[in-house]
Amino acid sequence: MTKLQVDHTGSLLIPAEELLQLGLQPGDCVGIEANDTGLLLRKLVTVVPPVVSVQQAIARKNLQTGIQFLKGVGPKLAELLAKRSIHTVEDALFCLPHRYEDRRQLIPIRQLKPGLTQVFQGTIVSAESATTKGGRKVFEAVVQDESGSIVLKWFHANGVWMKRTWQIGKQGVFTGEVTSFGWKPEVHHPDVEWLENGADVNAVMAADPVNFGRIVPVYPLTEGLHQKGMRRVMRQVVDSFLPNLENILPQSLLGRYQYLPLQEALGLVHLPPSEAPLNDLNEGRTLAHRSLAFDEFFFWELGLALKKRGVALETGISFQVTHRYTKELVKLLPFQMTGAQRRVLSEIKADMMAPHPMHRLVQGDVGSGKTLVALMAALVAVENEYQVAIMAPTEILAEQHWHNIHHWCDQLGITVVLLTSGMRGKAKQEAMQQVVDGRAAIVIGTHAVIQDKVEFSRLGLGIVDEQHRFGVLQRSILKKKGANPDILVMTATPIPRTLAMTLFGDLSLSVIDELPPGRTPINTKIYFESRRKQVYEMIHKEVGLGRQAYVIYPLVEESEKSDLKAATQMAEHLQADIFPGLKLGLLHGRMKPEEKEAVMASFKNHELDILVATTVIEVGIDVPNATLMVIEHAERFGLSQLHQLRGRVGRGSHQSHCILLTAGKLSEDGEKRLRVMEATTDGFRIAEADLEIRGPGDFLGTRQSGMPDFRVASILRDGVILEQARTVALELLEHDPGLTMPDGQRIKEELLRRWGTRLELAAIA
Repeated sequence: MTKLQVDHTGSLLIPAEELLQLGLQPGDCVGIEANDTGLLLRKLVTVVPPVVSVQQAIARKNLQTGIQFLKGVGPKLAELLAKRSIHTVEDALFCLPHRYEDRRQLIPIRQLKPGLTQVFQGTIVSAESATTKGGRKVFEAVVQDESGSIVLKWFHANGVWMKRTWQIGKQGVFTGEVTSFGWKPEVHHPDVEWLENGADVNAVMAADPVNFGRIVPVYPLTEGLHQKGMRRVMRQVVDSFLPNLENILPQSLLGRYQYLPLQEALGLVHLPPSEAPLNDLNEGRTLAHRSLAFDEFFFWELGLALKKRGVALETGISFQVTHRYTKELVKLLPFQMTGAQRRVLSEIKADMMAPHPMHRLVQGDVGSGKTLVALMAALVAVENEYQVAIMAPTEILAEQHWHNIHHWCDQLGITVVLLTSGMRGKAKQEAMQQVVDGRAAIVIGTHAVIQDKVEFSRLGLGIVDEQHRFGVLQRSILKKKGANPDILVMTATPIPRTLAMTLFGDLSLSVIDELPPGRTPINTKIYFESRRKQVYEMIHKEVGLGRQAYVIYPLVEESEKSDLKAATQMAEHLQADIFPGLKLGLLHGRMKPEEKEAVMASFKNHELDILVATTVIEVGIDVPNATLMVIEHAERFGLSQLHQLRGRVGRGSHQSHCILLTAGKLSEDGEKRLRVMEATTDGFRIAEADLEIRGPGDFLGTRQSGMPDFRVASILRDGVILEQARTVALELLEHDPGLTMPDGQRIKEELLRRWGTRLELAAIA
């Protein structure tokens, strides 16, 4: 240990070699803070505020102009635009077209092609209300030009008003998507630009360059807002205010991948050139769209990298691995840990021993043994006389963890407490008191764990299960319950790499990519309702062999609105009419914890042959003797959920089966999901397919609060751009760690404006 001398003037003398080790140079400003172990020297970085020119200040002010002050936009239109979150001209600039229409030239009616949105002109030759065979009211008009005619249709239209507007003999320019009905082309709800008698159509189109003669942007609307008016407003905003937008990212960052500056890219997305390929525009693959995606990804990845770097700079807990409890647990286990479990545990231990807080994501497929790894990490903290908080998204999952963990911890003499929002009165008070006074070494619960009232005596490790249900902010609230505790995050959803990078770029990643030995692959088959009898015979056969079965339903009780078979009623029917000689149990989320635990224990102890359940068994129950799972209305479940459910069987050495029972009325997506389940048991392949079918928002569940709101970037489509943005962001931080250089300062300012609150980046300001 180096002793530093104070000279006769009261100055602190630091030897040159110590200066270098501390990353200091003569002339640097140093702050001195006192902590428990002594004095802490910290280099003070003097941030020179970026010089903002008068022109920049005016430009920024202009972008904040209220949308209602634009020519032709009054209070009424401004109110409608506000519903689309457009309050200022800057908001409008970033409200991007969601598709494009080719209005470069008029197409003769005979040459109109189904599947395309096209522009044509013609004269109305008939217009009448009609009723379809199914009894729907429809208004039909026939439009004709020299090459042929086409039917235009409106559903739920006011027939009297339409008849007055669509008069025979009127001429117009029409735009709409061409469909076909019985081999005949037709257009539903077209846009129309009426022509004066004798008017030259080309002159009319030339006089309205916003809506004709070009590839036209189509913007998202709200009720009462029309495309024509929206385009007029947007054209005015782009022409008048786009030059005020500052290009924050310098060419030195954009140049490597030839991306365009923000201002130029935005202009081209709003007003694409005539030669732009329509397909690329509609799929977001033009250089302008890719440049905007890069811009969005860059700032998000930079924010995550800074957050991660901040964690590395913080002082955390340096745990010692004493093996006081971990070795004892290994002796109690009736099986060997897998190589993957041991490898991931080594990574976790290395993080926990480091002087900085751990922030690690552990990803592992259903049944890979994440809970055991988490318990081992918890025991390391308990060995060091710290408390552990384990947070799960639902009460049933919290209860499952408590059930599994307290079983082992009781034998080790460690107190484990369950804390959920469903707990009441004395039980809850007693649990909270044990947390405060430190008697509870491990606290397991739902969001209740991070409530203000819950105080820990000495929190050292926070474990978050099924991370994608929680956002960045909830992780940070858990972190504030202690003095920079370590954070371990777990998920059984195999999240594809691009998605993991986007959501958890501030975490280190560990993957448990090995299943415990003795697992047999699960044979999965789709059965339609007509084969229900065969399914029941399979259950009889498995039970006859001494095995057990699950029957899963999507609802607890039948409702008048739903045709789904429900668990409660079907359990009665199965017991009375189908399996009178077998023992059935019922498990659903509305039961009390002790009731659920009693049913699960009965099934595990083979006191029941069949367990009828809702999705509460998606996680947690481990019954090696259960070899058959029947999932009713399988098409109603998401892929990840089906995969989680299937993971309840195949836990022993016997061949297991999963039957996906469906009524047969499958949507395209529904069939895709079931076929993927039939084809593979690989969790990562299933996650990729789920992401492709549903998109990232639905894939992660509607409660996902950590998902960034990207306007242009698509995690599915733009994985390569995401990698590029991450690379450039990390290189920038290597070159300018504090973002103190002129370019870096501007980038930091923009980063705080965009993501400061969501990523809790105030500390880097």
